[in-house]
Amino acid sequence: MTDNLELSHQKERAFQPQRLSAPRDFAMPAAVLKPESALVLEIGAGKGKHALSFTMQNPDKHLIAIERTRNKFDAFEKMAAQQNSVNLTTIHADAIAWIVHAIAPNSIDSIYILYPNPEQHNPNQQWLNMPFFEFLLSRLQAGGEIILATNIETYMDNAEQQANEIWRLPNTRSQVASSSHRTHFEVKYLARQETCWQLSMTKPEGYQTRFDKWAIASLTI
Repeated sequence: MTDNLELSHQKERAFQPQRLSAPRDFAMPAAVLKPESALVLEIGAGKGKHALSFTMQNPDKHLIAIERTRNKFDAFEKMAAQQNSVNLTTIHADAIAWIVHAIAPNSIDSIYILYPNPEQHNPNQQWLNMPFFEFLLSRLQAGGEIILATNIETYMDNAEQQANEIWRLPNTRSQVASSSHRTHFEVKYLARQETCWQLSMTKPEGYQTRFDKWAIASLTI
């Protein structure tokens, strides 16, 4: 099994984490330095609807929610301060650079990527098409899960194909229930009676990437 995994994604162009500088005003969160519970990542948290709900429903997990857009992050941070969940860390940064500098290999329990920019005119920037996705998998624990959701069927078709053919990840594709309301986008799409899709991908035991032992100096503690 491992040989097949190596022959698939390790033939792809390699991500180069050493070229990325730390985000401006970067500081390592205490939840990462001394984790006291399972770590969960959300990439593209928007105004924080999913993050705020998740942390209330999962007090045994610590969610690190990353949002790059300033106005969305400001709205998220304001609501997070009001809720005051001790198991939530909000991050305003580019997710790729931040993850490279903050997250150690094999340390994340699960990752949420809910309704990302579909990048229809630049498919190389879709998450499962990017070399960075291999690095992201190296941060995920064996048995950990990546949950991707979108209302764009062609985006989901491609993601499912990449999960199967390139990344060789066991996965389940499902239709999001019409009653779901995880994000503001999800609420809007379902209210318009659009179909929303979810792909749940699991990292198998023995899965190998080229970054399983790669970490910046501050992470080798």
